[in-house]
Amino acid sequence: MSCGPIGIFDSGYGGLTILHGIRQVLPQYDYIYLGDNARAPYGSRSFEVVYQFTRQAVLKLFSMGCHLVILGCNTASAKALRSIQQRDVPRIDPSRRVLGIIRPTVEAIGDVTQTRHIGLLATEGTVKSQSYELEIRKLHPDIQVSGVACPLWAAIVEANEADSPGADYFVKKRIDQLMRLDHKIDAIILGCTHYPLLMSSIVKHVPSGVRIVPQGEYVANSLSDYLTRHPQIEQSIAQGGSCQYLTTESEEKFKECAQIFLHETVNPCHIDLR
Repeated sequence: MSCGPIGIFDSGYGGLTILHGIRQVLPQYDYIYLGDNARAPYGSRSFEVVYQFTRQAVLKLFSMGCHLVILGCNTASAKALRSIQQRDVPRIDPSRRVLGIIRPTVEAIGDVTQTRHIGLLATEGTVKSQSYELEIRKLHPDIQVSGVACPLWAAIVEANEADSPGADYFVKKRIDQLMRLDHKIDAIILGCTHYPLLMSSIVKHVPSGVRIVPQGEYVANSLSDYLTRHPQIEQSIAQGGSCQYLTTESEEKFKECAQIFLHETVNPCHIDLR
């Protein structure tokens, strides 16, 4: 079997925080990041549309030699992952794998909360899907979850306004709303990959003693463990330490936004998924 890169897919730019976390832990592998930026955001789209778009991206990454694809997008993980794993991968190539980013966070949350009351800040699509609640119920049936949708947060980050007074206002508004739902919350999952870029404001408005759970480090550690447990997958990954960036939007736009998320200059290539 020929080796290929790890594919990381997101509807937008937030998955770059997942990519960054993974590369910090596993820098030896080759990566392809694919952003469907032209059709973002996915958060308010229907399950069927998110599935179709995500499937197109996964097929593209498979065609580029990826044996392992990470859906670095909460909405795609919530609305499309299971269908792709059960319906598409067995038919296309059972030796390939598609993983999401909700499960690793859920696995870790049991060690984070003392009160067994946690909060979720995410897109409308992720909150409505109840994917976090369902996964948490399977692993930690004693934990209660309260979720609040934050419809403007991702747009604020992509507009490079994360440090603005306006961002501060909307961050405080949603955190206050969440804490009113359940004052016993002692841990909050940031269920959107954009949200770590609002961390300075989030930390400022979260009550003392409440822990913030960004996903990057949990996903990276979970992937490292997964590859240790699945040597046949690990052996299918090229180890050149390279990273390629693909976007369905303009290359210039991607370059500008990648600078916000990665604080480095990248050279993306345009592709078409349709």
